[in-house]
Amino acid sequence: MKELVYARMLLPQIERTPDKVGFVDGDRRFTYAEHLDRVQRLTGALRGLGIGPQDRFAVFSLNSQAYMELWHAAFLGAGVINPLNLRLAAKELTYILQDSGTKVVFTDFLFGGLIDQIRDEAGIEHVILIGPGDIRHEAEYEDLLAAATPVMPDEPEETDPAVLMYTGGTTGLPKGVLLEHRAEMLNLYHVAMRWGLDEHMVNLNQVPMFHAAAMGGVLGVPAVGGLSTYVPLFDPAKVLDAVATHHVNFTVMVPTMIGLTLNHPDFAPEKLASLETLTYGASPMPTALLTRLLDLYPDLKVYQGYGMTEASAILTVLGPEEHRKGGDLLKSAGRAAPGVMLSIQDPDGNILPKGTIGEVCARAGNFMREYWNKPEATAEAFRGGWYHSGDAGYLDDEGYLFLVDRVKDMIVTGGENVYSVEVENAIATHPAVAQVAVIGIPHEVWGEAVHAIVVLHDGAEATEDDIIEHARLAIAGYKLPKSVEFRAEPLPLSGAMKVLKKDLRAPYWEEHGRGIG
Repeated sequence: MKELVYARMLLPQIERTPDKVGFVDGDRRFTYAEHLDRVQRLTGALRGLGIGPQDRFAVFSLNSQAYMELWHAAFLGAGVINPLNLRLAAKELTYILQDSGTKVVFTDFLFGGLIDQIRDEAGIEHVILIGPGDIRHEAEYEDLLAAATPVMPDEPEETDPAVLMYTGGTTGLPKGVLLEHRAEMLNLYHVAMRWGLDEHMVNLNQVPMFHAAAMGGVLGVPAVGGLSTYVPLFDPAKVLDAVATHHVNFTVMVPTMIGLTLNHPDFAPEKLASLETLTYGASPMPTALLTRLLDLYPDLKVYQGYGMTEASAILTVLGPEEHRKGGDLLKSAGRAAPGVMLSIQDPDGNILPKGTIGEVCARAGNFMREYWNKPEATAEAFRGGWYHSGDAGYLDDEGYLFLVDRVKDMIVTGGENVYSVEVENAIATHPAVAQVAVIGIPHEVWGEAVHAIVVLHDGAEATEDDIIEHARLAIAGYKLPKSVEFRAEPLPLSGAMKVLKKDLRAPYWEEHGRGIG
């Protein structure tokens, strides 16, 4: 009997609390009943645009109530949502829209110009403008809803596709990850079991809503009757204001966002006092930053989630109790979520013993169906009956996963493996360091040399020798940076707020004929 579809979670909640305000976007407030009416009108509008349950529609927009409605329309069966990374270049965007067969794009003023630039080549037939703006479009979002007849889509099957989400394409063109309703709902069940979602939650959607890390807020909080709020685009000052204004008690951030918020001139500990639960993930958390966060908020429940788009997000969880125990657990990504099995494998697919570094592999029901139109890549990712993550790590005797690097970010210098995350953690504890990224750069003798790129706090000073000698206190000599580069501007970030190491590596490797993924 069918259960793993979002309608079975959201619709009963709306029946229970139709008049409860569930969504606040700036000055606009929506009850659950109003939200459902808008989602049904959106479904009717999509049908008028030629979008059926199996057809893709894209969203290229800032966080908003409209984005939430587009997500929920897809998860109630109106169509397959294709959420687009906000950092996509024109070539990547064109490829994704062509590859996915997307004909309808919802966008806003900030990204509408780029859509207009590529729409003819990409084969886009309808551009729907969210909010005000002066771009070429067929309809405005609010006008579209006002003119539409509400339609409740037929309930999807568990095995129907819900999301086509393209990965970053760090080593080539992006790959489309096709996720079924069943996989997304199993992921949501895993989240609910570990986080304990309830109607008292006030969630701030600040992670970009195109990202898999946003799914607990997009799907989970509305399903239990909580309150959803938004910042359109991450900005530390706006986050501080939103948390204080709406008494936000639940949010998800990547470590870069946490660091920028805590280091912002407007930050004061009391401005985040309402937070009860903070989840981080998507990239490694510097130990110094995590320690500072835990010290500032001794009652805050801190979670780490590790996963990837292909897993509908979550594979492992490190919970509040484990964070408060401290020690080596703070370097862990936690243990497998319910229903997830982990293994560490060598390049030949052999399972390695505990404590041995290899590739992190997993089995679970929340994995993708396939890479869109890429059967060979799908088979390679699932070879041997395991999903191969591309992350390097090890499991300890208690099942805790310790990530040491992306396989592609590992630096091989003089025959020794150096994991960039370990070096970054050693440097990040220096009091003058605001941001750090470690990469491998060409070296005639060693093949690669460890190179650190550092951004200092405003007004702080440090030399190359200062940084290297500080790191020497924590790591072996062969792991130390051979060079340190200081930058005044922040490190380049992806749309998901991860440091773009491929961009940092590019200038060093372009003349050596090596790929920079």
